[in-house]
Parts: sequence; structure tokens; C-alpha cells
Amino acid sequence: MFRKPPITNLLIRVAQSGFYQGFSKDVTITAKLLVGALILWAIAFPENAASVLGQLNSLILSGFNYWYIYAMAFFVILCSAIALWPKVGKLRLGADDDRPEFSNFSWFSMMFGAGIGIGMLTFATAEPMYHFAKNPSTIVGLTEGSTAGNVRDAYIWSFTHWGLAAWAAYAIVGLALGYHAYRRGLPLTIRSSLAPLFGNKLSGKIGHAIDVVAVVATVLGISQTLGFGVDQFISGLSTIGLGDWLYSVDAEGNKTSSMTGIMVALIIIMGGSTLSAFSGVGKGIKWLSNINMVLSFVVLIFFLMFGSTFFGLSSLFVGIWDYLASIPANMFTVWTKDGTDSGDALASWQGAWTVFYWAWWIAFAPFVGVFLARISKGRTIREYIFGAMLIPSVMCFIWFAMVGGTAIDLELSGVAEGAIASAPQADKLFVMLNVILDGNMAYLMSLVVVILLLTYLITTADSAVLIINTINAAGDDGPKSRPHILFWGVALCLVVGGLIIAGGLSAIQTAMVIGALPFSLVMVLMGVSLIVAVYSDLQREKHGLQTIYVEDAETK
Repeated sequence: MFRKPPITNLLIRVAQSGFYQGFSKDVTITAKLLVGALILWAIAFPENAASVLGQLNSLILSGFNYWYIYAMAFFVILCSAIALWPKVGKLRLGADDDRPEFSNFSWFSMMFGAGIGIGMLTFATAEPMYHFAKNPSTIVGLTEGSTAGNVRDAYIWSFTHWGLAAWAAYAIVGLALGYHAYRRGLPLTIRSSLAPLFGNKLSGKIGHAIDVVAVVATVLGISQTLGFGVDQFISGLSTIGLGDWLYSVDAEGNKTSSMTGIMVALIIIMGGSTLSAFSGVGKGIKWLSNINMVLSFVVLIFFLMFGSTFFGLSSLFVGIWDYLASIPANMFTVWTKDGTDSGDALASWQGAWTVFYWAWWIAFAPFVGVFLARISKGRTIREYIFGAMLIPSVMCFIWFAMVGGTAIDLELSGVAEGAIASAPQADKLFVMLNVILDGNMAYLMSLVVVILLLTYLITTADSAVLIINTINAAGDDGPKSRPHILFWGVALCLVVGGLIIAGGLSAIQTAMVIGALPFSLVMVLMGVSLIVAVYSDLQREKHGLQTIYVEDAETK
């Protein structure tokens, strides 16, 4: 069985002429109809949409918590095992003489910018502060919230949510795709990664359904990220003095982003991303990603110089140690409601944090995974996994320790006087800059952060549009028709705006959790399929049979 030649020619029907030339109509039109229906529902019937989405969200978070926790554990274990497996780790994503298209710096910049840059700017300050106030240890009474004794637990959970598990989810999708695309000549689309399990059936309805699920999950995952980014971008524009019109205030005095502010921000972001998407990966996205990385280092160096350096570095090294020690328990622990105050609180906390994050990373995985595969041809599997899992995780740890650590230290020392802790999530970073700096320096640094946030938002959005079109075009990652780039740029804008109308950021979160569920099954199957493919190739190699079929891709 395992010595049987693998599938190296997956036929996917695409239109030969007309508006959809080069695209699979079955995938593209279905995905457009589903996303369009979601937009119309959210805008035309916001109350009904919010109610139904909320009920489904509660059902998924309570009924599929075990599934999400164990699925993410599977991804971490599988990626680690493959990287450490001597014979497998040295295999190259491509022919033996293939070499990477991008330099290490550009590769990492694009990977990081598309994968997690926006969330890092929002949550590097906010998440350590949240867990500093409340986490499972405070719930069961082991530590006291907002005290020095709770700092280590705050970082255990911050690192858990933004560490190896997140990047393992991305890495497994990219690896499965890259393995089948560059070693077997299959199209660079989600369905190809399941060829060892489903064979030629992937040319039909099963394959179409898998790609449609991937496109919808990508749209919802990107919308989640853009929603957080837009909220913080508006906060930044307000901080640098663009006016009160960016916000609206309700009867109770609560301040939220105004619809005008949201739409202006989305138009700026999607306009820039669409222009960048026209130029492709090798130009606009590459250069924006390099700018992102340079500005990120500027902000990080600022916190090393002017932030709580010793506190941050201590949090970094102690936090990494505590995090690594906590992995075996945190990776498999699932809390369920048991009728006790602490048991119910732990279950609610895990659903709102860990399960939500796992769903977010899974929804984001088709986009980041295809993008990783697209930019990683020629790298060895070990190099790919270490690059895609370890380096981004460490980068996140450094940011969370230095930026979040400065915020915690300012609150512990009394310098901030509660200003950072009480600020809304989107405002925390800008409030902290105003605590650290005075006048013009605070304004200048806030301006740098706004520019960085904008470039991250544009990079994420334009990468997403190109990846959606790649999946719709049966894996063709060449230039796409401009009307389709424009459609998905506008669609992302409307999904974010429509769901915010339906229920704010919580509505986007809810839709994302729902969209992630079917793709989580696809991802687990991708992992199983990868195991079958790798083992089969080892068996073929052992008997002197062919294992690389890249020439097939050139003759299709």
C-alpha cells in the first residue's frame, strides 16, 4: 500500500474563458454567495444575526472545547515530531537542488507580518494586563489578581496563547500544502494536502467543499484580525489628533468607534491592500513586510531603552521557563462546568480565552498556511518548522515581555495610577506611551505605532486577498484578474463593517469561532494525510523508488 505511486496530477476544473477565466466556478461562486449572504444578513437583520450567532457560539464553545484543545495539541506534537525525525527533517520542500526564493529576513518578515503582527500590537499590552488581573490561578485562589505574585501566571497564559500552539496550527497547513505542491507537483490549494486520503475524489465535490470551507474560514479569520486592528487604528488616529468624529458616545457615556470612523479606517486599509495585492507577493507584500519588521524593531528598541527593561527581561526568561514547564498540563487540560463556583468559572474562562484563541488560529490557518507554503519552497522541513514555529514564538514572547511587562510594572509601581489597566483594549498601548513620555515625544511615538499598525493591516489584508484568489484559482498563484481582487477586498471590508453593525467586535468573534469549526476537521485530516505521505515516501525511498515528482508540475 505505502509503496504505491502517489497522486501527482489532481485535475481541478477551471473556466477557460469569460469573467471567471482561470478560476474554479464551483469554489469561487459558492464562496462568494456564502460570504455575500453573511454580509446581507448582518447588515439587513443585525439583531437576528447577533442572536443566532451568539447561540451557535455558546454551543460550540461549550460542546467542542475538548475537540479544540486536543486538536491543537495534535498539531504541536506532530510538527515537533516531524522536525526532530532525522530522515524527514532533512527533506526539502521541492527538488533536492531547489533553494529558497526569499532571504531569511524577507521570509521571516512576510511570515510574521501576515501571521500575527496586528494581534501583537493590540495584545502585547492588553493580554498580560488581563491575565495579571485574572487567570485560572486567581480563580482557584492560588494567587491574587493585580499583585506581584500573579505576574508569572499572567505570562504563562500569555505565552500559551501566542506561542508554539498558534504557530503549529499555521505550520501544519503550510507544511502539508508545501509537501504535496513542491514534492508531488499538486496545485497549491487546500484540497491537495488530502490527496493521500481521498485520492482523485478531490477533483469533484469533496475537493470543492474543502476549498470553500477554507475560503470562508479565511474571510472570517481575517475579519477577526482586521476588526481588532481597525479598533486600535481608530484609537491611534484619535491619539494623534484627527478629531472626535472617530468615536460615538451612548446615553450611558460609553465611548465606541463611530460607524464613520470604522468605514474611513476600512477604506484606507482596503484601498492600500488592494493596490499592494495588484503587485503580488514579490513586490508590494515583500516590501511592506520588510518595512513592518524594521518599524517593529524600532518600537521594540524604544521599550528596551525607555520601558521597564529589567522587569521585562525578567518576565521574558522566567516566563519562557514557566511556559515550557506548563505545556504538558495546559496542552491537554479541559475544564468543564461542574456546578461549583470555581469549576464553572474555570470553564467560562477557558472558553473565553483558550478555546477562543484556538478557534482564531484555526480560522487564520488556511490563509497563513497557504502563504507560508507560497514563500517557503526550497527550504528543508526542519528549517521550515523551526522557522515557522520557534522564531515567531520567541518574537511574540519578547514583545509581550517588554511591552506588557512595562505596562504591568507601571501599574505595580503606581506610576500609571490605574490609567493603563482601566483603558479599553485598543487604547492601552497609546495610554502607556503617554504615561512613559511627555508631549511631542509621546505624539511622535504614537505616530510611529499608527504607521506600523497601518502597514501590518495592509500586509495582512492584501496577503489574504491573494491567498483567497489562489485557492479559488485551483492553486494558481500567478497574477489574478483585478475584478476578483477588488471583490474580495470589498467583501472583507463589508464583512468587518457588517458584523460590527450586528454586534461589534463580539459578533466578529462569534462568526469566526463558527467558521473555524469545519476547517478544524480539515486541519486534523491534513495532519493525518501528512503522516501517511511522509511514511509512504520513506518506504518508497527504502526500496529505491521515486519520491519527488516536481517535473509533473512543469508539464501540466
